[in-house]
Amino acid sequence: MKRNPGFLATGIGSMPFSDAERAASLALEKLPEAPVWPQLPRIDSREQMEIQYSEGMPRAIVNAQTGSMHFDTSGDYSDDLAGFYESYLAAMDPEEGNGDCSSMAISRDYSQGLYALEGLLQKTDKLPFVKVQTTGPCSFALTVTDQNKRAIYYNEEFRDMVVKALAMKSRWQVQRYRDYADQVICFIDEPILSAFGSSTYVAVDRDDVIVQLSEVVEAIHADGALAGIHCCGNTDWSLPMETGADIVNFDAYQYGETIAMYPDAVQAHLERGGLLAWGVVPTSAAVCEETAASLAARLEQLVDKLASTGIDKQLILEHAVITPSCGTGSLEPDNAVQVLDLVQPVSELMRQKHLN
Repeated sequence: MKRNPGFLATGIGSMPFSDAERAASLALEKLPEAPVWPQLPRIDSREQMEIQYSEGMPRAIVNAQTGSMHFDTSGDYSDDLAGFYESYLAAMDPEEGNGDCSSMAISRDYSQGLYALEGLLQKTDKLPFVKVQTTGPCSFALTVTDQNKRAIYYNEEFRDMVVKALAMKSRWQVQRYRDYADQVICFIDEPILSAFGSSTYVAVDRDDVIVQLSEVVEAIHADGALAGIHCCGNTDWSLPMETGADIVNFDAYQYGETIAMYPDAVQAHLERGGLLAWGVVPTSAAVCEETAASLAARLEQLVDKLASTGIDKQLILEHAVITPSCGTGSLEPDNAVQVLDLVQPVSELMRQKHLN
């Protein structure tokens, strides 16, 4: 890590705008130390969180009209997978790899926001941080199905391909953005971790989840970026901390007290330099009832609760990041702006009180 980003303010990608330039400008204006490229599903169904990262994956069938996708696993797909692994090894193998992940590039058709933010950054001075993101392998593979409506996660060959493709997507983004910031942050968005351990996913093994996430984290680290894992619901918070991720991002507005249930894992995470990204700015109608001061006070209480488990409070404070609780894609545009308006002020209040 090149610098401690204590109380860094950054965002979650999804936004409810239909103008990519406006969304990117808001991200840069409201999150000046760590803007995030905006995911804009209202512009095109191909910007939905799974479809957006499917480009280039073998046997992926996307229906842009219905906003749906699946994998065609019928017949002999060995040549398709062989071609994918050839590109993967060329990019990722530590002995022979050349780092070229362009076979898993995200085109402008699948992300107008990625290119809109890049265009703005080409005209600005180098920033401390810039944030990119990738849908996590578990959320992707447990959501997307094959032609028979069976989650692709349960096809081991395709699941492994998905993990490796998303690792390459992450590296491609880091490589594309690294000239614009001292440090790139890449979040792995895993909302489905909130259902981990439920009867719906009883066949999903904890160790397998850690291995899959760790593979994407290692790919992000290969290009010197910080890896974060985002889950907007409640989960076993020790799990993302065991993947080697630098940042664990959670909905602190609704589930902030749950992090204190895992003091040993949190302490180990912080002591090795890991960060907690407190999603304390709500991405719901509740944002209309909050101010930067009220949210900073709420965060202070949550930090005190975590510190009461025996973790040094200053360690927690110095390793804190401020974010919205989730993306704003489901909100009305005006409410999304309200969310963005609060993130940096909460950060500044906490910095003034604790780090100056």
